[in-house]
Amino acid sequence: MKATSASVRGGLSRRTMLGIGGGTALAGLVGCQTTKKPAASSSVAVEPAVVEAAKKYKGTKLGMLAQKQYADSANTAFTNALSAFSKATGTTVTSSTIEGDTGDLVAKTDAAIKAGNARDMAFVDDGRFLAQFHELGDLEDVTDIVDELKKTYGEPAQEAQLNCVFDGKWYGIPYYFIGQGYFGRKDWFAEKGIETKDYYTYEELRDICLEISDPSKKRFGWGMTVNRSGDANGMIESVINAYGGAMTDNTGRKVELDSPETVEAVNFLAEIFTKDKYKKMLPPGIESWTDSSNNENWLAGIIGVINNQFSVYADSKATKNPVYDATHAFIGCTGPATEKPLSAGASNALVIFKGAKNVELAKVLAGYLMHGSPLLGIARDSTGLVLPAWEKVWDSDPFYTDGDPAFSVMRKMQEAPLPHKTTTGYTFPSVPSAGRQAANQSYVLTDMMQRILQGTSVKESVQQAQQQLIKLFEQQGLKQ
Repeated sequence: MKATSASVRGGLSRRTMLGIGGGTALAGLVGCQTTKKPAASSSVAVEPAVVEAAKKYKGTKLGMLAQKQYADSANTAFTNALSAFSKATGTTVTSSTIEGDTGDLVAKTDAAIKAGNARDMAFVDDGRFLAQFHELGDLEDVTDIVDELKKTYGEPAQEAQLNCVFDGKWYGIPYYFIGQGYFGRKDWFAEKGIETKDYYTYEELRDICLEISDPSKKRFGWGMTVNRSGDANGMIESVINAYGGAMTDNTGRKVELDSPETVEAVNFLAEIFTKDKYKKMLPPGIESWTDSSNNENWLAGIIGVINNQFSVYADSKATKNPVYDATHAFIGCTGPATEKPLSAGASNALVIFKGAKNVELAKVLAGYLMHGSPLLGIARDSTGLVLPAWEKVWDSDPFYTDGDPAFSVMRKMQEAPLPHKTTTGYTFPSVPSAGRQAANQSYVLTDMMQRILQGTSVKESVQQAQQQLIKLFEQQGLKQ
């Protein structure tokens, strides 16, 4: 899937685009790539083709919900991009920031849509929210613009293709890609003669964390909590999947958490947090960490391995933290049921809500945001946390290809063929499921681990989690 660099690196050629369905707002929009280095995020370029596509909407308004990004500078860069669009097109685009980890994002937005007072569009994590919005009937079909964008920018991320498509139609426009992986202290590894590799087994990683730990030096190897948080949700599910278990079957509609494989995986994690043997590798307070805690402790230089989005890596680079130079980024871990890590990264998608008052202008804005200086400004200001979701955009600027050694790791992750398959027959990433997304927002898996830490047996806690999942899925209309 690698793009032909020569066709893109100097700027994609302009083309005359035909309208879709007779006079669509997409006419002339795609294919408008600048040949000069994009301006800084505070001075975002708006291509003439974008202005032309938005001409008929001059004087109209558009409302955007923007998911809060980890880097404040990236949030500012996004706002600057919207301001530049508004000024150049004579439209008024307003934006409100939303927090994705509150657990009520979908419910609140759905209520606003049903009441007829929602914003026109949003950008959200496609793997966490799109299936729920689609199940509720809240999203416009955006297949037309995705098909047009493909003609110029190639294929979007494989992960986005799995999460944005329902019954053959696109309901999200891939916006940007965020790498996910593991990070280890390569200097601590080297002191113990431990090889740095692209991936390890989970048992290898556990043993490495124990070996590099030294509480007298404030060094704690294991930096992954099982407390209520998005990071813990992802880590627990990843271990379960690598051991051959899964939350659902491959349709995403039937709960299948309670299995011998899941019990084995959960027992593996439970031993780390309950056995004296591993106590020295756990940093103080890890049982109550939130999503920001592992970032803070990693940047403070006291933990040796974490599982995270690339936000923590980007932050260490941006702040010139010495941890940056000591970081070994690797794709993930395998388990008894996998030959390679199941990592796929995550994408954010632009969605247009049902009842939007300015659907066609929203499509123009989406096509403007996902490439060129609007995206590059956010990518630079997030220190590479935000990266292209489209294959040819990767080669549109040297920053994406050469800005950091870790970017190539993220590109390989994005372009790896999906889905991955386990020896037990499950495929990952899982099919988008409103039930799974509701379960993640309800922290079923982290609560399962917390019960175990408080004395419930592994088997009983897994069974309780199974029953909670069944209830949640049925609430989403997925009969069990």
